[in-house]
Amino acid sequence: MKTLLLGALIGIPVSLAAFWFLAGMHALEHAVWSTLPHSLGFDQAPWWWPLPLLLISGISVSLIALHLPGAGGHIPAAGISMGGSTPIALPGVLLAAAASLPLGATLGPEAPLVALGAGLAVLLRDLARAPSTPQATLLMAAAGSAAAIAAIFGSPLIAAVLLIEVAGVGGPQLFAVMLPALLSSGIGSLVFLGFGRWTGLDTGQLKLKPAGPFPRLDAADVAWAVLLAVVVGFVMHQAMGLGRRVSVFVTRKTVSRSALCALAAGACGAAYALSTGRNPADVASSGQGTLAQLTSDPKAWGIGVLVAVLLFKTLAYALCLGALRGGPIFPAIFLGAAAGVLVAPLPGLGLIPALAAGMAAATASAMRLPVSSVVLVTLLLGSAAMTPVVILAAVVAFVVTELLPVHPPAGSPAGAHP
Repeated sequence: MKTLLLGALIGIPVSLAAFWFLAGMHALEHAVWSTLPHSLGFDQAPWWWPLPLLLISGISVSLIALHLPGAGGHIPAAGISMGGSTPIALPGVLLAAAASLPLGATLGPEAPLVALGAGLAVLLRDLARAPSTPQATLLMAAAGSAAAIAAIFGSPLIAAVLLIEVAGVGGPQLFAVMLPALLSSGIGSLVFLGFGRWTGLDTGQLKLKPAGPFPRLDAADVAWAVLLAVVVGFVMHQAMGLGRRVSVFVTRKTVSRSALCALAAGACGAAYALSTGRNPADVASSGQGTLAQLTSDPKAWGIGVLVAVLLFKTLAYALCLGALRGGPIFPAIFLGAAAGVLVAPLPGLGLIPALAAGMAAATASAMRLPVSSVVLVTLLLGSAAMTPVVILAAVVAFVVTELLPVHPPAGSPAGAHP
């Protein structure tokens, strides 16, 4: 009961801290990528804009990782973790995030938020003089992380599911049990829906009636979704692998290597802007803002632009995964959505099923958390109508990722404080 009470109290300050962290990052990003270019007489950020920003970012993050406790948080290429969850590591985590996200790192804010929530929770536990056993520390860190995740994704449900998979509740048998069950439920749902349409019989399902219509899934949607999941899973696996290799390269000795990789990520944004005439922020950002633009008006993104953003943002994503600090989820969602929009004109494939499959496949491959990916994408879509396709795409991409060769583990900054 005391643990539950403390967990409830922790949610208040962690949510407030998450609010101001996200508001601060958003304000800084707007100032750097919109206000400052306009004040200098540009209609939008010029093509060369990411180059100096990400050079500064690479140098700053490397110095923070080398000289502050916690190394600025965990390396994004390692995936989602509880890294940087001690109070002493929080300054480095926040500074590294501020040096990465507003300056154009192709990463999301979720990893620093997880560290912020966990660190604040442990700090509050110490201030309250609660028991400091390893189990109590784990419980408080999980509670703080959950409050932070719920804030960024707008749902307590995804926070609970994500922590179950990240923490490995259930041990090594978790995936052995959940993956077949997840796949079986997805295929079973497709069979159930298809047989109901074929017979025309009503089974009296428990359901709500949304205001807007949703497309009906058909065989073509499912077939294309599986193929898209295979391709996206392969590409995302390679991107994560390149990110891990970059992290190993960066850890070997010098700050200049971090600066070089960050500058290369900036060059991706510059090349995209030069080749398309669009804002380099499409590449040099988490994708959170551009995702809304992409899904609300996909026709504004021609085939050439979609190919360019997929190519350059994937490469920038891999470089930032190894050289800077942030989270891997937001860019993965955008890349999956862009892939879905690109293939949506294929015969028999609709835009919504393509978006659903692309986002689910990219998220499951990047996070290696299939259940969390299904819940997250379903919540983003705002409807359960695409759930069968989301499940199939997530499982297929996860299996493809697991069958491919294992990449070397991510490095850690040389000489960094533990």
